[in-house]
Amino acid sequence: MRRFAGDDAQQVVVIGGLAAPRRARFGGRRARAAEPDAAPVEVTRATVVAAGRLEDEARAEAWLAAAAGAEAEATTGEALAVLNRALHARRIATADALGGEVGAAHALVTRVGYGTGEEVAEGAWTVARDLPVPARRVKREAALRPQERFAALLAGRDVALACELLALRARTDLDHGRSREAALQLEAALAAGRAELASWSELDGMPARLDELAGLAPEVATVAAGARAGGLDEPSRAVVERALGRLEAALRARTAAARF
Repeated sequence: MRRFAGDDAQQVVVIGGLAAPRRARFGGRRARAAEPDAAPVEVTRATVVAAGRLEDEARAEAWLAAAAGAEAEATTGEALAVLNRALHARRIATADALGGEVGAAHALVTRVGYGTGEEVAEGAWTVARDLPVPARRVKREAALRPQERFAALLAGRDVALACELLALRARTDLDHGRSREAALQLEAALAAGRAELASWSELDGMPARLDELAGLAPEVATVAAGARAGGLDEPSRAVVERALGRLEAALRARTAAARF
């Protein structure tokens, strides 16, 4: 991975596969083991290797203690950013519309470690540590609401708005550093959102939210025009972040007030 043509390599991404036992979970508190004749499943292993060198074992151990300890979240985030850049490039190269980014929650296991060049090129290590799965503390109401809406969408008691998907795409692009793409997605999401959310204008506070989105539309259109012409500067990116956040807030308000 390089920042631009001719640049020194910054990271090496190694993608490989391995077989893992098939696991199945059923209802109840206890998990049942897979059937004896269940075939193993293919698991993809992605390794992000920094191009720099650790001078000696003492420095390697000190780096690992920090990377697997106080800096574990940052270590994982930096590696995911590199991996997602590679996945995005592959999606473009293969014209695979279903390919997408991954997050920490998608990993079965996350490890950080160090090794020789030959080892890390094969996805192996001299020393490695498993990182704990971060605990998510979500209020019961917040946890149940998506499930309720999921059921409502499947049962036809609610509808998925076009602007919701467009806003999700804009958020994904923005979070992964693709600010031009985010600006273009946001322009479409905002236009669709203003039209679609007008049907819920009777909800408490929705008229004010719609007025706010209308006020943001000219700025978003200007930024989108700049995105079509080239890159975005930091003030333009801030406009995208702010306007997208307000659209997301309006969508959350609509969902929160809905009766499923």
